[in-house]
Amino acid sequence: MTCLNKVAMARPSSDYKRPHTPSSFCFSSLNLVWFLVVPSTVFFLVSTLAPHRPSISPLSSLLQVSFSNNSLQIQGSSIFNGSSIDSSFQLEAETDYFVSNMPFPDAIIEKHTIQLDMSKNNESEPVVDVTSKIVKKNGKLERNEAKLARVRSSIKQAALVRNLTSTHQDPDYVPHGPIYRNANAFHRSYLEMEKVFKIYVYKEGEPPIFHNGPCRSIYSSEGRFIHELEKGNFYTTEDPDEALVYFLPFSVVMLVHYLYEPETSNTDAIGRTVVDYIDVISGKYPYWNRSLGADHFMLSCHDWGPRTSSYVPHLFHKSIRVLCNANTSEGFNPSKDASFPEINLLTGEVEGLLGGPSPSHRSILAFFAGRLHGYIRYLLLNEWKDKRDPDVQVFDQLPKGVSYMSKLKNSRFCLCPSGYEVASPRIVEAIYAECVPVLISDNYVPPFSDVLNWKSFSIQVAVKDIPNIKKILMGVSQRQYLRMQRRVKQVQRHFVVNATPKRYDVFHMINHSIWLRRLNIHIRDFHQS
Repeated sequence: MTCLNKVAMARPSSDYKRPHTPSSFCFSSLNLVWFLVVPSTVFFLVSTLAPHRPSISPLSSLLQVSFSNNSLQIQGSSIFNGSSIDSSFQLEAETDYFVSNMPFPDAIIEKHTIQLDMSKNNESEPVVDVTSKIVKKNGKLERNEAKLARVRSSIKQAALVRNLTSTHQDPDYVPHGPIYRNANAFHRSYLEMEKVFKIYVYKEGEPPIFHNGPCRSIYSSEGRFIHELEKGNFYTTEDPDEALVYFLPFSVVMLVHYLYEPETSNTDAIGRTVVDYIDVISGKYPYWNRSLGADHFMLSCHDWGPRTSSYVPHLFHKSIRVLCNANTSEGFNPSKDASFPEINLLTGEVEGLLGGPSPSHRSILAFFAGRLHGYIRYLLLNEWKDKRDPDVQVFDQLPKGVSYMSKLKNSRFCLCPSGYEVASPRIVEAIYAECVPVLISDNYVPPFSDVLNWKSFSIQVAVKDIPNIKKILMGVSQRQYLRMQRRVKQVQRHFVVNATPKRYDVFHMINHSIWLRRLNIHIRDFHQS
């Protein structure tokens, strides 16, 4: 039996029960009792014979229930595309976007509200009841939102300190220097995350497509994050009511490996699995429905991460998508989506990856080695491969006996062109080798760019300027280069993969990116207005 069939069979059913609310009358006067006995008897008979209006129980029944008298008509498709949502079932949203060039704390606003209202009918029809189970959960949600309101205020206050060093004490590391957009605001946000952030990982689904991922490949970022999160040592909670975000634990790499049909180039099986999985969790739990997925996140380092998410419109447009393929031309939205680094761990080992010679021992101005892979690579190779320039060394294939890592570590600048997609593992390879990265891409949002000031430790070259690479890099003064190279060494800690995660490393920075997106929304549960 396939994982797809197992997930489909796991879908729970919904039961609808008629409410039973017996009446009772208590009066101290015997006369009043006699006076009311006849009318009350008539009322009792009428109310008993009359049909009861059903209540909605549980929340997943919103996917099927239809009350024409109350103008509430919500079909199963609405959980994915909102096409059947009626005016009496309202989604109110005010969005404040993270802007890629905006100082980090300025993007944290409280005004993105996701509110699902069950409003009263203008006539005398009763409001559709929400179950007591959901009402009780509303209290926990309100407490969570109150915590986040306090956190937002705390970060805004910290952001007012416009210096290059955090004022908060920390035994491990105090963020400082121009590598940060605002060191003090980032530090306060990180400390608050450690205290408050809770993630619930859905248990449904079976490996290898769910709860699993590669740890030895170009997609190792995806696998290692899934494994570390599922160990439960950091941020996770077993109580979904206390969670701030909810993780959808499918691996796009595994979906492609097991379900893609290369003979037909058909990806429908991948899409059906994701649709079915969200159908399962939205039917079993109330959390997807109350926010339409805005406090849920998926994570993918595969190029097809955006395509996979597109099968569920709310996942694509509302959920937090943590993607290596952070391409704004393909729908990546920095206000809600998070870019994370592509890290190629060929052997799975994480030790001995950092370091390189001092700047004075780096004899190569710029270096790249990689096969033809997309239009930008074509332009780079076509312009520089055959020039045999000792300063700008560009190869589609290294000569026999020449070490790739040795070339990286002997270069001042490392060229990081996009391939078919925008992300490249060469960015992290350059940072590990203490070589200043040169980003050559269009529409790419670099990892952690809401916190890190990439202009302080990297060079960004427009695709149209590929012929001018040498001129641009020769124009960087020795003093400026030395500053950038020191900053590359400083920023390493945020890209390091540790066997057991350590504070401020890549695992925690990915979580911090998710945390920031959650800070930027305010969720209200169902309630009677």
